Amino acid sequence: MANVTTIEAELRANAGKGAARASRRQGMVPAVIYGAKQDPALVQLDPRIITRELGRGGWRSRLYEVKFGDRVERVIMREIQFHKVTDKAQHVDFQRLAAGEPIRVFVKVRFVNELLSPGIKRGGVMNVVHSSVECLCDPDNVPEAFTADLTGLEVNANIRWNDLKGTDGAKPTNLEPNFVIASVAPTKGMEAAAGAEAAAAPVKGKGKAAAKPAAKK
Repeated sequence: MANVTTIEAELRANAGKGAARASRRQGMVPAVIYGAKQDPALVQLDPRIITRELGRGGWRSRLYEVKFGDRVERVIMREIQFHKVTDKAQHVDFQRLAAGEPIRVFVKVRFVNELLSPGIKRGGVMNVVHSSVECLCDPDNVPEAFTADLTGLEVNANIRWNDLKGTDGAKPTNLEPNFVIASVAPTKGMEAAAGAEAAAAPVKGKGKAAAKPAAKK
């Protein structure tokens, strides 16, 4: 179960580009809260909050409670728009959550027990296909992360969706059944060594010729 992070915000009265620019001149980041069949709420945030959440990672699946005035809205952070030159946050979109209405979220995959993977210990390289997985989840049951246990994983073996732990109640949007999350790939050196070993191995039927039985008189 994901924890809920509280964000303090301020209500802003007007919509539009002019009002958004006014928020930025005040050193704030304009934001909007939408969804759940309710009117949008216009707020503004301290930019340090956005920087903090970006630094934590996993902000796309984190649940937030935005407090402004006498209201509290439970949301997820859908999109952050950045300035093309300065890379500073320019606008934030929050989606309001409603109980019983599934939401699309990206849930990160946490890889554990790499040292217990024979393939990695032999020099194999972890090839991550999905570092996070987009899923449909109940707003009150959004996983903080899925766990991929690498114990016993050999070279050329895969971790798939069905191998992940913590997926109860989460439905992936990927339509491919039991899709690959990650695999252990051999390095070029390992492939070369395997090729040399195969070339040196004797070929069946190419050894010493068997003695022919004596012809009957």
